[in-house]
Amino acid sequence: MMNRRTLMVGIAAAIPAATARAQAPYPDRPVQMIVAYPPGGGTDIAARTLAQFMERELGQPVVVLNRAGAGGEIGFGELSRARPDGYTIGFLNTPNIVTMPIERRTAYKLDDIAPIANLVDDPGAFFVLKDSPHRNLAELIAFAKANPEKVTYATTGIGSDDHLAALAFSRAAGIQMTHVPYNGAAQTRNALLTRQVTLGSINVSEGLADVQQGTARALGQMSEKRWEGLPDVPTFREQGFDVIQSSMRGVGAPAGTPPQILNRLADAIRKVVENPEFRRLATQQSLPLRYLGPDEYKAELTKLRTDFEKLWAQHPWRD
Repeated sequence: MMNRRTLMVGIAAAIPAATARAQAPYPDRPVQMIVAYPPGGGTDIAARTLAQFMERELGQPVVVLNRAGAGGEIGFGELSRARPDGYTIGFLNTPNIVTMPIERRTAYKLDDIAPIANLVDDPGAFFVLKDSPHRNLAELIAFAKANPEKVTYATTGIGSDDHLAALAFSRAAGIQMTHVPYNGAAQTRNALLTRQVTLGSINVSEGLADVQQGTARALGQMSEKRWEGLPDVPTFREQGFDVIQSSMRGVGAPAGTPPQILNRLADAIRKVVENPEFRRLATQQSLPLRYLGPDEYKAELTKLRTDFEKLWAQHPWRD
C-alpha cells in the first residue's frame, strides 16, 4: 500500500510539471536559423545581425547554422523538413527560393515553407566602370544594337535575380547581350573592375561601395522608386523600361508551424526593423529594409512564383 501511495504522489507531482512545460511561453529554448549560403557573404552577415537583435526580443539565443550548397537548395530543403515547432527557422532569398523548383525537381517546394517576415528588398542595378562611354540605358542600347552580342554582362549565376533582370531588359530593349555568369557578387564585381565584362548586373547594396569609391557608376536601378542610398541614379522605369527586379531576404519556417508562433516571430522581426541601432547597422551594410508580415510576405512570394512560371514557359533561362 505504501508503494502505491508513493507512486500516486509521484504521478500527481509530475502532472503539474508536465503541464507547466506544455504551457511554457514560446520560446523556452534556443532557436536555430538556417542560412542556405556560406559564412561571410552578404546573406550570412545580414542573418547574423538580425539574429543578435532577435535574441533581445525573444529572450533566447538565435543560433545561425550555415547549410550552403546547390544555390541554396540544401538549406531550403533542410528548413522544409524541420519540425514545425518554431525552433527551426531559416533565411529566405529570392528569386532562388522561388525559381529553383520551377527549373528542376528540388528537395523542397515553396509551399513547404511558411513565410514569417521579409526584411530586405535589394533592387538590382546595372553598373559600369567610371570611364565607361555608356552614361545611361539609352546609350547602352544604341551601342548594343550597333554591336549585337558585343555587350557582355556579369551576374551572380544562371537564374539569379541579376540574370533574370538582364534578360527582361534585353527583351524590352530589343537587344542581344552576352551573359557571363559568376559564382557570387564578389566575382561579378571583380569581373567588372578588371574589365572582363562591359557591365555588372548586381544588387545596389553590392555595387554601392564601388560607386562611393569612384571606380564605378550605376546606369539605373530596378526599383519602383529611387533607393535613398543612390538618390541620383534614375530607375529603369524612369528611363522607359518597366523592369522591376530585386533580391528579397526574409525569414521562414517549416509549413505547419502554428500561426501564433509565426506571429510571435514576425512581431519580433518588426521590432528589430524599427530599432534605431539595427537600422544604423543596416545602413552600414547597405541593406534596403522593407518589412512585410506573414500574409503580405506570402502574397509577394506567391506572386513571384506565378510571374516566374510564366517567364519560364516563355523564355527558359538556361544560359
